Amino acid sequence: MEFVYLIIALVVCITVHEAAHGWVAYKLGDPTAKMEGRVSLNPMRHLDILGTIMIFIAHFGWGKPVPFNYNNLKHPRRDAALISVAGPITNLLTAVVIAVLFKYVPLPEFAFEILRAIYSLSLILFLFNLIPIAPLDGSKILGLLIPQSKEDWYQRFMSQGPIYIILLITADRLIAEVSGFSFFGTYLQYGYDLVTTGIMIAT
Repeated sequence: MEFVYLIIALVVCITVHEAAHGWVAYKLGDPTAKMEGRVSLNPMRHLDILGTIMIFIAHFGWGKPVPFNYNNLKHPRRDAALISVAGPITNLLTAVVIAVLFKYVPLPEFAFEILRAIYSLSLILFLFNLIPIAPLDGSKILGLLIPQSKEDWYQRFMSQGPIYIILLITADRLIAEVSGFSFFGTYLQYGYDLVTTGIMIAT
């Protein structure tokens, strides 16, 4: 049953994450995502093959990137960062809502297990997507800190990001096999515990 719970969590978490990107882009004046059907809660419009596979291999992943046109944005760097952060923030808000349900609403066991899976994956996606390497959302947030004089470097870094993230994940798993230490695993575990503690205090 845990596999079923993970599939449900995967569909829910990635769908709301990617739909949030599209919705914010539309609200900021870019209709690209809406025209391509990405402002939608239909999961088939958002699931990415590699990102989905990584969920099962490494317990983190991503959805199909939501397209947007910088030329339609009034403040391209700032608005791109807002569009990007919308996904992780939506995952965080999903976890907060579930924490409130856990605290105040009696739930049957099957509902509890499904929501627990969604809660866990929501926080993992929130944390993982903040890493500042493309195609992850943190790469757009990083753009706010890069001076215009480094724009060419930043664009090269963005275009090569998927290669970097795959190499880093591969290296991290190899190091973990030898030393038992995983950078990504440690980051996600400490981040998960910290955010969960904050949510418990807030709710």
